[in-house]
Amino acid sequence: MSCQHLTEAGAAEARTPDECEDCVAIGETYWVHLRTCLSCGQVGCCDSSPNQHASKHFASTGHPVIRSAQPGEAWRWCFVDEEIG
Repeated sequence: MSCQHLTEAGAAEARTPDECEDCVAIGETYWVHLRTCLSCGQVGCCDSSPNQHASKHFASTGHPVIRSAQPGEAWRWCFVDEEIG
């Protein structure tokens, strides 16, 4: 693994493991998959979802690594280096 962000990623627990925080805040109830920010635990919807809150969270905070919040998935993604780990 060549991405230092993935190597040094935190392990923040999901604040809302079953829902996208930002979707809920705007009254949206549809998302495709959820992602958890490993810096702060914010849960956002994926880029296949209409609102793409996980990517928007990275854009606004610079928190580089998310992990899939889907059951049975353990992969992580670095937005900065566009690398999966």
